Amino acid sequence: MNLEKLITEGRNPDTLDIDKLSTEDMLRKINDEDKKVPLAVEKEIPNIAKAVDIAAERLKKGGRLIYLGAGTSGRLGILDASECPPTYGTDPEMIQGIIAGGDTAIRKAVEGAEDNSELGKRDLIERNLSSKDVVVGIAASGRTPYVLGALQYSKEIGASTIGISCNLNCEMKKLVDVMIAPVVGPEVIMGSTRMKAGTAQKLVLNMISTGVMIKLGKVYSNLMVDVQATNEKLIHRAKRIVKLATGADDVTIERILNETDYNVKLTILIILTSLEKPEAQKLLEKAEGYIEKALKENRTK
Repeated sequence: MNLEKLITEGRNPDTLDIDKLSTEDMLRKINDEDKKVPLAVEKEIPNIAKAVDIAAERLKKGGRLIYLGAGTSGRLGILDASECPPTYGTDPEMIQGIIAGGDTAIRKAVEGAEDNSELGKRDLIERNLSSKDVVVGIAASGRTPYVLGALQYSKEIGASTIGISCNLNCEMKKLVDVMIAPVVGPEVIMGSTRMKAGTAQKLVLNMISTGVMIKLGKVYSNLMVDVQATNEKLIHRAKRIVKLATGADDVTIERILNETDYNVKLTILIILTSLEKPEAQKLLEKAEGYIEKALKENRTK
């Protein structure tokens, strides 16, 4: 396995004494290492941008964004995917997370699952992977067989492939269209890649999904206008988003939100254009869901 050749498996010279330090000094060491993560991610922004553009284009044409990994990497993919429906109103099928060993592995390690390359392929076949989809393989090491098997199959059928690893020149690089490799260095505790590597992966996934949602018109200014008002907090958030976007009074906002079944995007467009609901709906559909595009179209009438 040649773990000693992986940056993420190296021994950190700056934390050799961490077991002898006071609690506060121990935590400062961890914090000092964590500070390196966003700087490593920053260097990969050009590659992250390529990934966002590829994914947005595929999703516009009906494709799916599928995260796939083992252990911490798999859990992070599932976390990012599961947050998209309530935040951006996406169909749960549009962005998916798959972990080696299935749902059981979300909470408990499934021994040997990550070492099975055929399992990665099989999990994608079960989800009817097609050439329209985008598969994001996530592995701190860049060599997890489960992930490599899935990426190899994805490549064979013509799906777009993106890799996220914290090691340069890893095996994964040979199988992907875009490689994202924030090199965060050795972990505070040797090999504990749930720490810096996991944090880097989380930041990258945040950027990919958020960037894609912006590209798909689910953000107006910096407001999440496709939010689903499924609980009390989100109902209040929906009202606040409409108020920030339109400046309308609370009575008007609540009335139109009720008329649109709490469709925040449509409510904003109705208030800003003074159109009736059917006409606003047609305008939004013509603008493919982009509020700014719909407003420009309305101004040119």
